This record gives sequence, structure tokens and C-alpha cells, in this order.
Amino acid sequence: MVNSMNPELIGLTAGFLTTLSFVPQAIHVFKTRSTKDISLGMYILFCLGICLWIAYSVLISSLSIFVANIATLFLAGGVLTMKIMYKG
Repeated sequence: MVNSMNPELIGLTAGFLTTLSFVPQAIHVFKTRSTKDISLGMYILFCLGICLWIAYSVLISSLSIFVANIATLFLAGGVLTMKIMYKG
């Protein structure tokens, strides 16, 4: 059964779904310009962790991990940038 599944397809699907979970928060922040209920420390640590996942994906040549984390960094980095800019 496992041999018939494409691990990269599973990884891409998992990455898509977990990245998609950030979209509502990012849209809310971009629309309202309000970040008062968002933890600066959490987003800094999260974005640093995402950067390490990207480095890891390059080291092991994993397209699914790379793509998912680039997209997540874009969304979370946008929220982090707004948090810093608006000092929510």
C-alpha cells in the first residue's frame, strides 16, 4: 500500500493544508491592520522555525517541505511584519 502512494504528493497535500490554515489570520490582519491579539514572540519563533525547515528541505532535497514552508513563511512573515509595523 505505501509503495503505491507518492510521498511527495502526500507531503505537498499536507503542506498545502497546514499553510492554508494561516490564510484566514493573514487576511484578517491585512484587512483590519490590527495585530493586538497576536503574540510577537510566537511569530518570531515560528518564522525562525520555518526558515530552518526551508534549510532542511534544501539539504534533503524535499520539494514538498520546501514549497509548503516558503508559502507559510510568506504568510506568517507578512503577519509578523504587520505586527512590527503597527506595534499592535
